[in-house]
Amino acid sequence: MSKIQDKDRLYLFLRPYVDWLFRRSYREFHYIGKENIPTDGAIIFAPNHTNALCDAMCILGIDRRQKVFVARADIFKDPKRARILTWLKIMPINRVRDGLDEVRHNDETINKAVDTLRDGVPFCILPEGTHRPMHSLLPLSKGIFRIALQANETFGDEKPIYIVPVGLEYGDYYHLWDSVTVNIGKPINVTEFCRQHAELTYPQQMMALREELTLRMRELILWVPDDEHYDENIAKLLPTKKRLPRWVAYPLALILFPLFVLSLLMTIPLWGMWLIIQKKVKDPAFHNSVQYVWQLIFLTITLLIPLPFWMFVQEYIYQLRKI
Repeated sequence: MSKIQDKDRLYLFLRPYVDWLFRRSYREFHYIGKENIPTDGAIIFAPNHTNALCDAMCILGIDRRQKVFVARADIFKDPKRARILTWLKIMPINRVRDGLDEVRHNDETINKAVDTLRDGVPFCILPEGTHRPMHSLLPLSKGIFRIALQANETFGDEKPIYIVPVGLEYGDYYHLWDSVTVNIGKPINVTEFCRQHAELTYPQQMMALREELTLRMRELILWVPDDEHYDENIAKLLPTKKRLPRWVAYPLALILFPLFVLSLLMTIPLWGMWLIIQKKVKDPAFHNSVQYVWQLIFLTITLLIPLPFWMFVQEYIYQLRKI
């Protein structure tokens, strides 16, 4: 019987192109701390969740290895969609908000996650359980710790289990073609942790791991703890972005305007359809993800011919927004 972590030829063939085009969707893309990724054990990536599908794409592109992800179970209800998600190496997981009865069905997912880790395939779970486009961190759910502790019980004597905290920082949560920084932190060696804290009960171990991971994730992001005064505090913390002086920017925009019009005409199907799709996406935090998927489809079927024009339009609009 095939497993979700098994290699798929079509998936492996398309993967480099998908990664490459995702990076081309941002004007700046940085990975920091890759040397922190362990090479001697099972890896569970734990990133913050602020930008829907883009968060998973950032983790996927960390290295060339395939990875298995989880996503909320309700999007698997459609059988056709479920088959596509499974092919994309994504498993369903129920959240507390779905009800305690539904959460009890997670045992199968946890068992599959442990099996994935045992086979040497990195696993990724976004421990906040839901996305929020803010520089903050929601309370971490227990799922990631259940997986880590069960994996340690199952094969921790064969190789160590690590939780690798990751901080994702976006220059703009609602527009592509800005910046992305992926900060990879020092891993938590769960096997060593359990050995050193053998006197703790299972719930106590889970709580201690939760506190440790929370602290490490906060260190990797621009963390604003106060939701009530969030806008005021974030304005003080965000660095001022470099921009062209207006006396340079306006004449340059005027000179390049004909090229902008030409580029816009060359990419009208992309932008026109995106504007239609955008109106149907109610949550703006999904805009980047949906736009990327649409660009992936459009640029692929047009053999990347409009790509230079598309990139120029993005840059032109980006610079206008910054003036």
